[in-house]
Amino acid sequence: MLLDVISVLFCLWASGVIRPLLNGFSFIEDISPVGIVPPQLYVLFPLIWVLVFVSLSIYDGRKFVRVVDEFTALLLATFLASTAAAGILYFSFRQVSRALFLLFVAGAFFACLFWRVVARFYFRANPVSTTVARRLLVVGMGPLGQSVAQQINESNTESLLRLVGFVNDGYEGPLRASALGTLGDLEVLIREHRVTDIVIALPYSEYHKMGQIVQLLESLPVGVWIALGFFDLALYRMEIDDFAGIPMLDLRASAIDDYQRMIKRVFDLTLGLLAFIPALPVMGIAALLIYLEDGGPVLFRQKRVGEGGRLFEMIKFRTMVKNAEQLKHQVERVDENGNVIHKSREDPRVTRLGRFLRRFSVDELPQLINVLRGEMSLVGPRPEMPYLVEKYQPWQRKRFAVPPGLTGWWQVSGRSDKPMHLHTEDDLYYIQNYSIFLDIQILLKTVWVVIAGKGSY
Repeated sequence: MLLDVISVLFCLWASGVIRPLLNGFSFIEDISPVGIVPPQLYVLFPLIWVLVFVSLSIYDGRKFVRVVDEFTALLLATFLASTAAAGILYFSFRQVSRALFLLFVAGAFFACLFWRVVARFYFRANPVSTTVARRLLVVGMGPLGQSVAQQINESNTESLLRLVGFVNDGYEGPLRASALGTLGDLEVLIREHRVTDIVIALPYSEYHKMGQIVQLLESLPVGVWIALGFFDLALYRMEIDDFAGIPMLDLRASAIDDYQRMIKRVFDLTLGLLAFIPALPVMGIAALLIYLEDGGPVLFRQKRVGEGGRLFEMIKFRTMVKNAEQLKHQVERVDENGNVIHKSREDPRVTRLGRFLRRFSVDELPQLINVLRGEMSLVGPRPEMPYLVEKYQPWQRKRFAVPPGLTGWWQVSGRSDKPMHLHTEDDLYYIQNYSIFLDIQILLKTVWVVIAGKGSY
């Protein structure tokens, strides 16, 4: 917080120094350097920045382990803080130069970003010492315990966690490591190995021992964590939430957190509105041509599966004959692995105009309405038809952990050239690597893919 306050104060002062030097530009009004920054702003602006940063949990290091997550949140927080500051200036200090304010906002963002980058490089070059690192003892040597140990070793790049070893819970299957002792030795092992945290990773059949273990640990200064053995039941990940005053596990937690969802929604609304206005004339012409060629209806509405498995009505321009749904058996086929292929390059149901609209993805433009209504996002897994979802394997359903998109990772890396059952791997890659910058990258690639017409049919 102190570094952010210093950054804001320095940038406010520097903007006041730089602004008079811009008087020579024709598009900037000449102003006097005297009293260019009201003294009250040196108190007000740092207070606004810190309050907004606190409200968005910018100072919570547990939320922003990944660089891209922290920097995305910082960008949103700076936008909200500057909007609040601009509103205050409008109702109070209206004499403050707009050019000065823009200089200040840009400088404050890059100053706050700069010291965070320096801090990350410093901590990477100076890892936490073994005396500060947390020392973990895993209770349970079954598949769950071994999976926990492997995950700790793979993800712990900065040596913040040290796996001390395992406590045998009676597991008799194949082992990757030897046990330090049994449950009866737990108290002695904690003292001997200076354990700071216990991870209980018992199988379903041993859950009755959990209360006994927790009671034993009550008098010891260690953190107690329970690894749950039903991760595979979750749609993508699970969270503990307050449900009617009772802490419960949410097995359908979204793959993106609340802050990422807020950023994504603001991004969708802003860009969706900007795209919808110029798209209106194009949609009007397309609708007229469809009507002239084959009559109404112009739009094609179809039930699709969205986030969390919820159904919604997706809107497209009609590019097929009117009874296309009754003729789908003509193009559907099943490959040698039992996967349904429902698209064909030579689909006889597609009209002549429809091929042109599909070639340049004009038929997808009405889905901007779905985006503005919140049923879809600009970027995400494509919404699938319910009867195809019924044939999904369990791992494929993880694609419903985020909102469906107008475009997505598989569209820019293959589009319809890939069969449906291979889309999911690309969708899971998108979910696992999600960031607003990945959305921007996909949208930019989509423009080129649409122009090239690769895989569109």
